[in-house]
Amino acid sequence: MLQFKNSIKHLPNIKDIILKLQFNYEIKTFDNLYKLLEKSINEDAPVTIKEGSLIKEGYNKELDELRTIRYGGKKFIASFEEKIKKQTGIKTLKIGFNKVFGYYIEVSKGQAKEVGEKFGWERRQTLTNYERFISPELKEKEALILNAEEKIFDLEYKLFIEIKEIIKKEVIDIRNTADVLAEIDVIGAFSQNTDDYHLTRPTLNTDNILSITKGRHPVVEKVISEEYVDNDCNMDEDTYTLLITGPNMSGKSTYMRQIAITIIMAQIGSFVPCEKANLPIIDKIFTRIGASDDLVAGRSTFMVEMLEANNAILNATKDSLILFDELGRGTATYDGISLAQAILEYINDNIKCKTLFSTHYHEITKLEQTYRSIKNVHVDASMEDGKLVFFHKVKKGSIDKSYGIHVAALANMPKELITRANEILNEYEKNKKSTGKEKIQLSLNFKEEEPKETIDILEDIDPLNMTPMEALNKLYELKNNSK
Repeated sequence: MLQFKNSIKHLPNIKDIILKLQFNYEIKTFDNLYKLLEKSINEDAPVTIKEGSLIKEGYNKELDELRTIRYGGKKFIASFEEKIKKQTGIKTLKIGFNKVFGYYIEVSKGQAKEVGEKFGWERRQTLTNYERFISPELKEKEALILNAEEKIFDLEYKLFIEIKEIIKKEVIDIRNTADVLAEIDVIGAFSQNTDDYHLTRPTLNTDNILSITKGRHPVVEKVISEEYVDNDCNMDEDTYTLLITGPNMSGKSTYMRQIAITIIMAQIGSFVPCEKANLPIIDKIFTRIGASDDLVAGRSTFMVEMLEANNAILNATKDSLILFDELGRGTATYDGISLAQAILEYINDNIKCKTLFSTHYHEITKLEQTYRSIKNVHVDASMEDGKLVFFHKVKKGSIDKSYGIHVAALANMPKELITRANEILNEYEKNKKSTGKEKIQLSLNFKEEEPKETIDILEDIDPLNMTPMEALNKLYELKNNSK
């Protein structure tokens, strides 16, 4: 109730602002409830509602009297003692208390006869030197004093329930006002973000056009220290797929994510982080970004990747957006290339939705030649003075170099390792040029010409579907063939 009171306290001011702005919102201020809560509920009320101190003084007369009795119990006893001393003329008379008799009047034996019957007191206890009496007035006040605490708790709870019932009668109006405030809050936040982060009002279309000029990733832009490199994205109604190539760390994933975030922001009513945007209405967004496995279910990274890709393929419509980041990298090179190409072909032949597909498989960039709906773009990078420089700029066309070894060098791997990796890469590239196709030769201590039987065994092995014992048996068989 205190939180509710603190909230509705601001409603009159909010209503005045809404009226000045001439917005079409109706806000009820609940002045009656604010006055009720301000008058009734203690600001320092306890956590629970059955231990008192809930209700302010002055709200309920009976409660105030009970509190006076509770807090002024000793004062009442002292004043009552003085009163009957004057009434009886007995200076040694006193008021006492024990758990057996409660409050009592104690008088010496010699004076007891003078007061007992005369003042209508009732004898309760006889001691050696004293007599103890109770009076109707003292007994009445005793009940109030002793029961005041319990009565206070009960009465405060009763009053609290009454207040709650008064508020409950207006719960529908309270909820409606809360909904209005929530909408104003969201719109206010959108407005503030637009001003703070230089957002632009997007245009939405039903023509399957996705066009973003100088787009940015609002989160990355906020957290990086250097200036953010903006990028365009242009997909006309006949372009379904952007095939994105470029080195690791060049910004492919960020580029894909910023497009998805821009679409989401636009469709929740926000302005978007770019200079200009013309966006289609998207019904679903499917993503396969990053590597992960499911150890509990016994699923490899590649299996999780395929399951997530399958979910997108089965559930996407022509109005969906799919983000596939390096799909197929979790298996052998040729398997990965084949799957990536087949998935791209299936999407463009059957689903025909907007798809962003980043890859290091440069072989599939040739799809642009056979599919008008597939366009190649790449994130620019180059070698300058022997060092890899990322420009983070998306340009038309594909790139046929991944710069993987240079990225490894940026990770401060041992120079000897990097040198050896370059030597092996040069051997691969020479083999590819001389044979016209990629030929993989591992630089290990194998004989130059392995027996054909060994090669046949290797080709038949499916390591993903082997038990540890089967793998050991195959390894033993290979070792015997190599002797």
